[in-house]
Amino acid sequence: MENKQEDRSVLSHIEKLTAKEEALYGKEDLSDEDVKELHKVKSELDQYWDLLRQRRAFRDAGEDAGKAELRSTDTIENYEE
Repeated sequence: MENKQEDRSVLSHIEKLTAKEEALYGKEDLSDEDVKELHKVKSELDQYWDLLRQRRAFRDAGEDAGKAELRSTDTIENYEE
């Protein structure tokens, strides 16, 4: 049950970041600061989606989802899909 609660916490954070991203994209003109913020939000979104996928993969493998960790943006961006 604790693992599911942690997943909800991660999903809640993803929802907040997504709302922030949508608000930035909804602006008529993005300032340089807005562009920086958008890149930051997108990177953090990638990190949290990766964390959620890790948690689910550990759980599916019968392992502790708590072993999942937030990885660096550089690590995530260098994955091959």
